[in-house]
Amino acid sequence: MIQKVLKTIKKYDLIQNGDRLVLGVSGGPDSISMLDILNKIRIDKTNNLNFNIVVAHVNHMIRKEAVEDEKFVKEYCKKIGVEFYPISIDVQKIANNNKIGTEEAGRNARYDFFDKILEKTNSNKIAIAHNKNDKSETIIMNLLRGSGIAGLKGIEPIKNNKYIRPLIECERCEIEKYCEENKIEARIDKTNFENIYTRNKIRNVIIPYIKNEFNPNIIQTIDRLSELVKEEDEYLEKQVEEKYKYMIIEENKKEFVMDLKKFNKEEKVIKSRILLYTITRLLGTTKGIEKIHIEDVIKMCSNNIGNKYLTPNKNIKILLKNHKIYFIDQKWSAVKV
Repeated sequence: MIQKVLKTIKKYDLIQNGDRLVLGVSGGPDSISMLDILNKIRIDKTNNLNFNIVVAHVNHMIRKEAVEDEKFVKEYCKKIGVEFYPISIDVQKIANNNKIGTEEAGRNARYDFFDKILEKTNSNKIAIAHNKNDKSETIIMNLLRGSGIAGLKGIEPIKNNKYIRPLIECERCEIEKYCEENKIEARIDKTNFENIYTRNKIRNVIIPYIKNEFNPNIIQTIDRLSELVKEEDEYLEKQVEEKYKYMIIEENKKEFVMDLKKFNKEEKVIKSRILLYTITRLLGTTKGIEKIHIEDVIKMCSNNIGNKYLTPNKNIKILLKNHKIYFIDQKWSAVKV
């Protein structure tokens, strides 16, 4: 499995010489295997990869066993000589205060902490132990939510040249076998077997049912679908980038201005992507922007009746004036057009 992970690293250029990685390690089979494998790759000079690793561990304060999880990871890091950074966070309290689910609260808490350790240790990448099964589960979740084509790509090996997933091409059964062969007694989170969360239901009920009744190789099948979708999505994104350059008139930190006539000549699928691409360039995110907002903007541009204001969310205002589309960052609400 070490060679398989090394192949993934080289295939997607996940790790480069001089990198310093923060590994998110819970103590479960996935993350402890990632730690063990990356440490072995790191110290094996024949791999020609010179990088360093530190470990970040979050105790969500939900399970009594979490204290033992932290102790296990701490001892493992001590044994192999890797820096260990733990934190305890009351995830349930955060979830209640922000009126969000514990899964979302836990994920936000973890990534916030990983970012802090990234800065503290002068690291440049965060390694997460998502595997091929996680990728398939995510795609099924996105399907159930009515996701677009981007959701069918699932979890990507590398994101923003910051988050890397060295185990993304390994199946869960391979990871469990690796732990067994290397006598790694990984910690088991029993809540993963409780079907109270959507992901757990997909993992413990839906996928086993599909395997038994329809396709025993469903994980590989979904992974192939993901790769096909990724190729087509990347092609469309390149087209969007070229068309954006053709349409855009002005860019500054306050607003972007686009040629309305050129925009209206495009097909709806390109229009949708150009709007999302523009919003991302202006705000850095499309959080809060839903399909209905994009459709409203496209309709507004097609009708082109006078000056129109549309605020998809509180962060951006989109309006038409003088045959131009203005995308205005609401932080600069005093901007006049």
